[in-house]
Amino acid sequence: MKGTEHFKQTIKEYLDGKARTDELFAVSYAKVNKNLDDCITFILNQVKASGCCGMTDDEVWSLAIHYYDEDNIEVGKPISCGVVVNHKVELTEEEKEQARKDALKAYQEEEMRKLQQHRSKPKPTAKTMQQTQTLSLFDF
Repeated sequence: MKGTEHFKQTIKEYLDGKARTDELFAVSYAKVNKNLDDCITFILNQVKASGCCGMTDDEVWSLAIHYYDEDNIEVGKPISCGVVVNHKVELTEEEKEQARKDALKAYQEEEMRKLQQHRSKPKPTAKTMQQTQTLSLFDF
């Protein structure tokens, strides 16, 4: 999913949740002359006008709510840009346990590979030891 689509989905999920818990906002959110695409365009234009490269979650949420609350609001022209959404991944206990197992397995495989590399190095034989211990006339 592109970043902008992820941004759109994140805004929609927030607004849906807000409408479920806030009856006054639910009325604004249900207005027929309002839609999510215009809301996104409004937010992007506000970010551009601010001169900032980023905003906090709360700032973005307040812009989205402001768009739906105001009847006569200037949305602005559509902006073609990419949006990065910071999000926190929350794993279930099963996913955490699987990640631990995977990490332990990867660690064990790496250690085994190191041991096998160490063992595969040629060990000095009696002949090579004798060659290194033989003195030449130039050693004196």
